[in-house]
Amino acid sequence: MAGIYIHIPFCKKLCNYCDFYHVISNDNHSDFIKALLSEAEIRKDYTGTESISTIYFGGGTPSVLQASEIKTILDQLKKDFKVETGSEITLEINPDDAGSDYLEQLKQAGISRISLGVQSWDDNDLKLLNRRHTGAQALNAVEQAFKTGFNNVTIDLIYGIPGMTTERWASNLDRALSTGIIHLSAYHLTIEPGTVLGKMKEKGLLHEIDEEESNSQFNLLIDKMETAGFIHYEISNFGKPGYFSIHNTNYWKQVPYLGLGPSAHSFNRYSRQWNIRDLKKYINYVKKGKDFFEREELDMKTRFNEYIMTSLRTMWGIDLEYVEKTFEKEGYDYVINMAGKFIGYGMMKQEKNTLILSNQGKMISDNIISEFMMPSGG
Repeated sequence: MAGIYIHIPFCKKLCNYCDFYHVISNDNHSDFIKALLSEAEIRKDYTGTESISTIYFGGGTPSVLQASEIKTILDQLKKDFKVETGSEITLEINPDDAGSDYLEQLKQAGISRISLGVQSWDDNDLKLLNRRHTGAQALNAVEQAFKTGFNNVTIDLIYGIPGMTTERWASNLDRALSTGIIHLSAYHLTIEPGTVLGKMKEKGLLHEIDEEESNSQFNLLIDKMETAGFIHYEISNFGKPGYFSIHNTNYWKQVPYLGLGPSAHSFNRYSRQWNIRDLKKYINYVKKGKDFFEREELDMKTRFNEYIMTSLRTMWGIDLEYVEKTFEKEGYDYVINMAGKFIGYGMMKQEKNTLILSNQGKMISDNIISEFMMPSGG
């Protein structure tokens, strides 16, 4: 199996927290789509003979594209690649784009999974984040998605927003659960340098919430979602049984994927590639046959670190048999040695041949993962 990720860089407005590559959209996307389809043709052998089980439209704001443009892309991918029947095809959509006609057209185009960028139901949060929808529009979008016949609907929420209390976060979660969703991605707000929020923080106009409040909101998230029958299968993701994101799960399990579009990354287990982060150059370079990506060959230690980084985020954790088989005695001994202290601290537990983070460990997962990284010199 393999996956395809498609980066749609267009946005109607810029969110105050986003540092993904994006440009303000105009109505003419034809040059971009031509370049995207050319790239797909050029790189159709990247995944070898493996069939494609997932396609994911991310961004940016993929719902800036017309449904007919989405269909054109999907039709070409199905010609260039062995796309499995019934494959998971996800499109990220902004709530104010989710009208009934557009959703119906997406369904006809072949989209099987909708990811709604709700972020918050609270209009004050949405204004701070500079989202272009309201809480009421977000609620309507979820309802419309179900009415259109999408049974695989996920939403994104953000916690740790400046000014957000645990009570307000509880209200956000309760509203989400009341809609009948079967999957939730919840991310702690990260204020990145260079973003609008980052500049506000530099000027002292914005203050991040403290660590105790962050931990409280994360614990509440786990409790509420698990009580509602969701499985916490990855640090930021919760799904009802049978409704995990296959695309993202494959990523965490190191299944190869091809990334198409400006700034998109690709991975085939032994190398990583990333496309140029510039729409005009991307279109021009693809058209002229110039190199539009950079490539890094992954040595054993880099591959080991990538495996640790992805696996420790999930409910499946580190597979000790896989480590011994793939990274030999050096990798196995290193993992066992590192795991000892975290098990002693109650941050990690061993279940048969698997090492997973405890709920306490999940709160500081980035720190634990960082400590597990095998240094390049040793």
